Amino acid sequence: MSTAIKIENVSKQYRLGVISTGTLSHDLNRWWTTKILRKEDPYLKIGSVNDRSQKADSEYVWALKDINMEIEQGDVVGIIGKNGAGKSTLLKLLSRVTKPTTGSIKYKGRIASLLEVGTGFHPEMTGRENIYMNGAIMGMTKQEITRKLDEIVDFSGCERYIDTPVKRYSSGMTVRLGFAIAAHLDPEILVVDEVLAVGDAEFQKKAIGKMQDVSKGEGRTVLFVSHNMASIKSLCKTGVMLENGSLKYVGGVKETVDYYIGESGSSENQYFDDLAKAPGNDVIRIKSFEIIAGDGRTQIDIESGIKFRLTFKCCKENAMLDVNMKVVTLDNVTVFQVGQAIGEIGEKDSKIGFYSVDFELKPYTINAGKYRAEIFFGENQRYVVYSGFEQCFSVENTLSDMGYNQGTMPGVLRLNNNDVRIQYEG
Repeated sequence: MSTAIKIENVSKQYRLGVISTGTLSHDLNRWWTTKILRKEDPYLKIGSVNDRSQKADSEYVWALKDINMEIEQGDVVGIIGKNGAGKSTLLKLLSRVTKPTTGSIKYKGRIASLLEVGTGFHPEMTGRENIYMNGAIMGMTKQEITRKLDEIVDFSGCERYIDTPVKRYSSGMTVRLGFAIAAHLDPEILVVDEVLAVGDAEFQKKAIGKMQDVSKGEGRTVLFVSHNMASIKSLCKTGVMLENGSLKYVGGVKETVDYYIGESGSSENQYFDDLAKAPGNDVIRIKSFEIIAGDGRTQIDIESGIKFRLTFKCCKENAMLDVNMKVVTLDNVTVFQVGQAIGEIGEKDSKIGFYSVDFELKPYTINAGKYRAEIFFGENQRYVVYSGFEQCFSVENTLSDMGYNQGTMPGVLRLNNNDVRIQYEG
């Protein structure tokens, strides 16, 4: 089997908050050193690792560092890791959206990619016109695209709106059409980021089935990024785990997912002293997030309960904002979601300043295992204004020495057996 993609010593460096080096003096220094003196770029010798939970000691950061990997033709590769690990940056390099700072990537075949909602679409053009434009970019003739047109439109489910400008499409419709184009225009390599999470459950199942057909039936190569471990395990053969911009693990998909779950089982509480570099944007900034045992124990277990405490700064006044937390298993099964308005419910009365949110989960609520808490903020009970902040935690089993059926039990809920009543009726 031949190699479809060969990645050699690939790294990608950014300067935080700016484009290029950010200053004329740095740009001139880089040009003089590399072009005239023929020496190594001086700014490649500096930079922090891509760890978003730590304060940076440099204004440069390595989004990816020293990635070496070969992907075989026909392989289906699942790329996993926490938010900020470098997954999307790697896909952008593979899709030629941006160039690596160092190293090289060699390809065998044509690449089609779906990275972000609306990527590659012209908003003023209709869905039909965007299909032809994307095909032309991939080097296909008009006749080749026309032969595929009906199949693309039918798969996307957007036939009624195919002659409507895509700026009128919902995010779900945009993803449907984008995936249909990417999957049906005969790419040798298909690159898909976690945008499929935007689509409904029916389309996600349909898209995964199409990726399976593309890889198994047609022998094409698929690279798939997702936080849904169940989808990764059902679709992929090979797993790749990234951590802080580095390649942490490569192997069979089951082994990779098991390694990721083992590594992600616990996380220290997160504190951000410098709000300018804290997670967030111009609407909110997260100051801290803590997950601790509910009764003062040193570890979280089935009997302790769990306390969640989030502190953040609201940077936008007179808006209708809300804060939400979702807890999921590492297989991406939602355990629960809670939310609260910032101010009076339904009123645009947010105030600039610091807020704290406390939530307590009672003992005997969830089973022993590993979980992930995800924080996101919304506006007008409709739009997500910030998401992507998460923290993993473990719930330990302290009941294994108490007799029959007190050890590991199936399911997400773990109820107290003392609440079960048994009575002899005679």
